[in-house]
Amino acid sequence: MGGLTLNFRRLIHEGFETGDMQAQLLANWRQSNLSCASRINPHFPLRACRVRFFYTAASRRRRQRPQTQLALRQSATIKPPDPMGQLSAIAALLTSVFMLIAGNSLVNTLIATRAKLEAFPQLALGLLASAYFVGMLAGTLAAPALVRRAGFVRAFTASVAVAMVVTIACPLVVFPSAWILLRGVLGFAFAVLYGVIEAWVQSRATNKTRGGVYGFYQIVHFAGATVGQQLIQIDFITSFTLFSVASILTALAIIPLAMTRSEPPGTPRSVRLRIGWLIGVSPVGATTALAVGSANGALWFLAPIFALGPTQSPQRVAAFMTAIVLGSAVGVLPIGRISDKSDRRLVIVACAAIGAAVEIALWLYATPPDLALVIFGFVLGFVTLPLYMLAASQTNDRSGPEHVIEVSSGLLFLYCSGAIFSPYLASWLMGRFGDSTLFAQNATIHLALAAFTLWRMSIRAPPPVATLREDEATKPATGFP
Repeated sequence: MGGLTLNFRRLIHEGFETGDMQAQLLANWRQSNLSCASRINPHFPLRACRVRFFYTAASRRRRQRPQTQLALRQSATIKPPDPMGQLSAIAALLTSVFMLIAGNSLVNTLIATRAKLEAFPQLALGLLASAYFVGMLAGTLAAPALVRRAGFVRAFTASVAVAMVVTIACPLVVFPSAWILLRGVLGFAFAVLYGVIEAWVQSRATNKTRGGVYGFYQIVHFAGATVGQQLIQIDFITSFTLFSVASILTALAIIPLAMTRSEPPGTPRSVRLRIGWLIGVSPVGATTALAVGSANGALWFLAPIFALGPTQSPQRVAAFMTAIVLGSAVGVLPIGRISDKSDRRLVIVACAAIGAAVEIALWLYATPPDLALVIFGFVLGFVTLPLYMLAASQTNDRSGPEHVIEVSSGLLFLYCSGAIFSPYLASWLMGRFGDSTLFAQNATIHLALAAFTLWRMSIRAPPPVATLREDEATKPATGFP
């Protein structure tokens, strides 16, 4: 019995480190209790009481241990969010994004210019622009169900395969009706791809780093678009080579994501596209996505017509559109980081207001000098194109990591809804009141967005600063609730 007491003393001194040791200790005590009772040991009750006293006293001391020491030890292990560490977790994804956007940018420019050379009717050119967004609209409805059924990586791979088939099929069937159909299928595939990509990016960020991480993703996106635009110079537009290059770039996007060790986000809880829920979660984020789609859908398709002007200079068009792209590439990262440190809605108001001021200047000047046109284009891209990034960050701040695919698909749905109809209204206004009326329409959209956001700020406080738990600070979000 003395050996049992010593074992109790040793275990009590070590603090009962594991539950298994406690269980073994109680089992030994019961066996010794029966054995000692059978031998009628007169000292057994005293020793048993001594053991019980030691066990009870140690438990009491353990329960009364100051919580401050435990809190200090836990706080020492918590690390602040590291944006570069979060970027390294999605490095393979960003590589895939670069290849994918380069191929898509090349094929989009190629289809538009090839259709013009093939003398497609004017109505067919307009339908080619809208068919892509109609396909994207349908893709946003199907993306959550596809991801839930097949997972993020398989949904991404299948969509890339569809985009490759469409790209190769375009030079085989050079007819307006066939190209309109293929453009719709391509838009569907890229809606799923954008849903997967943006959900993956958002799941790796916290509220304190979301703007910076998403801004870096946008820089990669614009870099791929710039490379794709330049690749159109490597051969004749009527050749098969350019479509082949676009298909190769699209295929290469599969490799980095298929070989990465980074875990994808968790399977979405719901497969339904809940626009009402999305608006309830973040009215500002949903409204911003709709406004950005309305403004950008008209801008990308009709701004070259404005820039061409009476001079009919293609160099002027290239300079203006390149300035917009460069401005957006430069602006997304600093604007994203500023939004991480302040109320994102205030940043949305500032960007929309400045963008509206530039657009009013373009409307009033109508035909500004080349240098002024480039400056206006750069500033316009700097402040207005990051608005979609702010919408996504604002909405994900309020929704939670388990809803990333629903948020991504819902915002893309709203973006496409605006992009489908606004070009028709803008083209009618331009034909009736002049080409510069395009910017009068976009200025109205951005001013309305700024006013709505200010009103929402007056009735709803910003989301609280996220409190990092130890598991949130040391590993990326997985998307599980």
